[in-house]
Amino acid sequence: MSSRVLADIRHYQNAAGQGAVVTAHSRSNLITPEWFEPRHWGESAERIRTGGRGGAYVVHTPIGPLLLRRYLRGGMVGPVLKDRYFFQGGNRTRSFSEFFLTADLFEKGAPVPEPIAATYWRSGKFYRAAILLQFLRDIRTFGSLMVNQGAKAPWADTGRLIAKAHRHGLDHADLNAHNIVFNARGQGWLIDFDRSHVRIPETAWRENNLQRLKRSVLKIQSEHSSQLDASVALQGFEQLEDAYCQAWARGV
Repeated sequence: MSSRVLADIRHYQNAAGQGAVVTAHSRSNLITPEWFEPRHWGESAERIRTGGRGGAYVVHTPIGPLLLRRYLRGGMVGPVLKDRYFFQGGNRTRSFSEFFLTADLFEKGAPVPEPIAATYWRSGKFYRAAILLQFLRDIRTFGSLMVNQGAKAPWADTGRLIAKAHRHGLDHADLNAHNIVFNARGQGWLIDFDRSHVRIPETAWRENNLQRLKRSVLKIQSEHSSQLDASVALQGFEQLEDAYCQAWARGV
């Protein structure tokens, strides 16, 4: 937990079990556990069906629209455990870890959405979790921009964006083309920091991030080969790496 982050943690108990909510200090008396339940918002909760595992919603709250994301399991255990994780302490929950990491990065000026609040609720050995984040309006993923714009996609801007995030120490656990987004004005963000870390910038993990992104780019290209030629994707990624290296050398 970063000392830079002013946050308030409140514990509670309800029908779902024992839990806690962490919020930015300025919103400590406003956000309740019910805010993390899509059904609390009724028909105004809009499910986001692109990307991820289906646990994200836009909810319209008294402080404006927010992104509500429930943590869902993937891989072989997904169908069995679904949204349950082994409890090892409140600050080690997926939601609290991501909240404090994102809050620290946001306060440092990294290109990340503002975290609003996070929660977990515990039942026995397991817990479930959710996080509320700034809702980024009218955005498109870098993956979709690649497919639709080809060589004109923001390859170089993406490289510079990643360099800036790396300069702040963000080691993204899943840096893929769907976790980089841009709005119509060209402003970009990295998103989804579950299992990510803030580290001292080192060549090894920075290169691992870029190689993961390259695999994502090539996978998307193979899935949309009729729209995006392999040579365009490879040349685009070279532009991305060149822009990254130049930005890194400037100390961005």
